[in-house]
Amino acid sequence: MPLLNRLLSFAVLGISAVPSVLSFQPGFSYGSEKVRGVNLGGWLVLEPWITPSIFENTDNDDIVDEWTFGEYQDYDTAKAVLQDHWNSWITEDDFKAIAAAGLNHVRLPIGYWAFAVGSGEPYISGQLDYLKKAITWASNHDLKLIIDLHGAPGSQNGFDNSGQRMSYPTWQSNQTNIDRTNEVIKTIISMVDSEYEIVPVIAPLNEPAGYDGDDMLTVVEQYWKDSYPYNSSTESNTVELIHDAFQDLSYWDGFMVDGYDGVAMDTHIYQVFSDEQVAYNYSQHIKEACSHGSSLADFDLWIIVGEWSTASTDCAKWLNGRGRGARYDGSLSGSTAVGSCTGKTGNATSFSSGYKSFMRQYWEAQVISYEKGNGWIQWTWKAENADDWSYQAGLKYGWIPQDPTDLEYPKICD
Repeated sequence: MPLLNRLLSFAVLGISAVPSVLSFQPGFSYGSEKVRGVNLGGWLVLEPWITPSIFENTDNDDIVDEWTFGEYQDYDTAKAVLQDHWNSWITEDDFKAIAAAGLNHVRLPIGYWAFAVGSGEPYISGQLDYLKKAITWASNHDLKLIIDLHGAPGSQNGFDNSGQRMSYPTWQSNQTNIDRTNEVIKTIISMVDSEYEIVPVIAPLNEPAGYDGDDMLTVVEQYWKDSYPYNSSTESNTVELIHDAFQDLSYWDGFMVDGYDGVAMDTHIYQVFSDEQVAYNYSQHIKEACSHGSSLADFDLWIIVGEWSTASTDCAKWLNGRGRGARYDGSLSGSTAVGSCTGKTGNATSFSSGYKSFMRQYWEAQVISYEKGNGWIQWTWKAENADDWSYQAGLKYGWIPQDPTDLEYPKICD
């Protein structure tokens, strides 16, 4: 509807304005086809809970993220581990399996340090070769690739998955950080803008910490406008996927609608990161999943649920950070136990049939709800020892169907 409104307004102004709008042709029909995809988490940005062995093998408890992975180890040692990981964690066989599972998108997190490591920063680069491989593999298997900038200078959220775990992010408080991030986005656009049929989307920044208030939100809003691909190329067909910065969708009503084409909203929906949600029973998890459909259906930009999971607890080892426990079993400082983590995460061979049946229902409830918007990208394809988070494990053990449209509970949200 926003596009139609703009076309009508251009018609009033004169026909010469119409081609600039009509010329935007993304590499996927986001308004009519559903995005069904998976994230390649833990590959080009390390996450301790996805590959705990990489961190355990350092024998250093102070290594908690990719920054400290480079800071507290010999460079050659750390680089060799990363090189082996990049070569083995995701290969073309994974892209083949993702396509065979009926998915059409992969979202690839990458850090700014893959493009430019600053003076004094301990990051190790080399990821770009694998980004290029990913583009080739996506093309080979008819998948669309979303490049997601998961970490910015100074950290945009303080999460370990931004590259640098810290108590309060500093990206937004230093203009040099912001300028460097904009340069990275320009670099990415120049790399892939002509390959928009393979890489139709760039996400300029993952999960900026909007909950920290206006200091962050003011910067983020301007950054979304500055990183708009059309600024870099008047012929751009690349979609900009902006994140809701943990704000209610109503906060973004009308944002980047008029005068912009090819802007989409990314929202991440988890039910494991609060004491209230980890205490939900199975029916409450499903009810909440179903409740998101109406707000997604009514939003005025294309909207994709770019991260979500079949995990219903935070039991996965180090999900809350290396050395930290879980809310669910009370091992996270300040939390109250709900129950035991036994049989809730780890290897799926330990999952009960009732738990796997719930996960199938929970997966379907989320898919049905999120397709009220423009689709979904599940987190994540694989994990070393957290099958409740793994799309690959879900396919193997049956709580995810081999065809994402093959639903056993199509009326679960009715």
